Amino acid sequence: MKKIISKIKFTGSLLGLLAIASCTKELNQEPITSKSLGSFLTTETEVEEYINAVYGTLQTNGLYGLYLPAIGEIPSDNTFDEVPANDGGMYGQLDQFTTVASNGMLSDFWKNSYQGIQRANTVLNRVDGIAYAVPAIKQARKGEMHFIRALLYFNLVRVFGDVPLVTKETTNPNEFFGQGRTSKDLVYAQVITDLNSAVQELPVSTGTPGKAIKTAAQSLLGKVYLTLGKFAESRAVLADVVASGKHQLLNDPADIFSVSNKNNSEIIFAVQFASGLNGNSEGSSAYQQFSPSGSISGAKGHNLPTKSFYQLYSAGDKRKSAYVGITAAGTPFSTKLKASATTPVDGGSNFVVLRYADVLLMLAETENELGNQENAIKSLNLVRRRAGLTDAALQNQTELRAAILAERRLELIGEGDRWFDLLRTNTAVPVMNGWFASQNITTRITTRDLLQPIPQDQIDTDPSIKQNL
Repeated sequence: MKKIISKIKFTGSLLGLLAIASCTKELNQEPITSKSLGSFLTTETEVEEYINAVYGTLQTNGLYGLYLPAIGEIPSDNTFDEVPANDGGMYGQLDQFTTVASNGMLSDFWKNSYQGIQRANTVLNRVDGIAYAVPAIKQARKGEMHFIRALLYFNLVRVFGDVPLVTKETTNPNEFFGQGRTSKDLVYAQVITDLNSAVQELPVSTGTPGKAIKTAAQSLLGKVYLTLGKFAESRAVLADVVASGKHQLLNDPADIFSVSNKNNSEIIFAVQFASGLNGNSEGSSAYQQFSPSGSISGAKGHNLPTKSFYQLYSAGDKRKSAYVGITAAGTPFSTKLKASATTPVDGGSNFVVLRYADVLLMLAETENELGNQENAIKSLNLVRRRAGLTDAALQNQTELRAAILAERRLELIGEGDRWFDLLRTNTAVPVMNGWFASQNITTRITTRDLLQPIPQDQIDTDPSIKQNL
């Protein structure tokens, strides 16, 4: 089976906020040297190499290598920053709702997102004119690019609101200066268009771990519809994922994130990392960064589960030890990230973006919102039974809504969902203010705190991009 890895560097003139940087941690190619886009992407082989660079963008620190999981958790009641002053306060600002436009996490998240978008745009712009020995492979590659572009824009619009929308290859750096930010409604419309294309183009399976497949596009589309409150549309596409029979819950939650059981039947899409390869350069530093201070060499205590969260697990919940551990000093930490046998910065745990338990809980939510409480409870209880819990009793819509959201916390801790769940359910302000009060923390938030500030370096580059107020 082909594995991850090579390093590809592409050079070319690009829009400032979409500038392509050196990319590492690619999929399935022999090492090659620096490439210029002006003379590249003329053969199937070159397109395949470049597509690996698109996937490689997902592994950068700004995205699933480090920062995006924290952006989706730290502002919530799930996780906190143990030492807010570490790393220039980047994580601590999100934790304390004091984030400034110069925050390096947000800058890298924006930059790496648009690098991936530019790369996906480049493939989509050129691939139709390039001969493939097997036309179905070309179609699949288009589906992969539509999926990744949709994923990146979905993340951007949830974090920042309106963002610049660019859907074609940028060859003239001046072409997009001055366009400003695109309405989030139009961005979401593009995300849905891309995912509908991906559903039609992607295969039902692939022999290459880490490649997007049809159920990945369907699952993400279901999440997008759920975010927009389009419950019937979300239910329909999530039901297709279930009906496909492609995925299932593993019997033991401890097996889901095992590095010896990667890309198992519960995993729908995961960003790939590997330890001990290319001079220990292909792993993730998330295990080190998200470990309690002093627990391992270089640990920073970022994005740690709160003690109040850890206490939510009942004694019989198998997830309590499978997903979260606790130090002798009483500090919780995620056990979904595994230690490396090489160095702490070379973690081999993949980052799981979509998995079947999430699909079942989203399906439960859509059924409940559509008034189908019996169907909702069936999906919810599949997840509860796997955790070793008794079935939840049939409840009214309001009670079941709260139960499903609570189950998502326990099941998806550390996977970058909790903050976005609070945003899409319009509960972020009351939940967080209630949590702050319960912890004797003086912080209070308003709706003005729900979007992150646009990175200042992007505004400095193009003043038509206005700041969130």
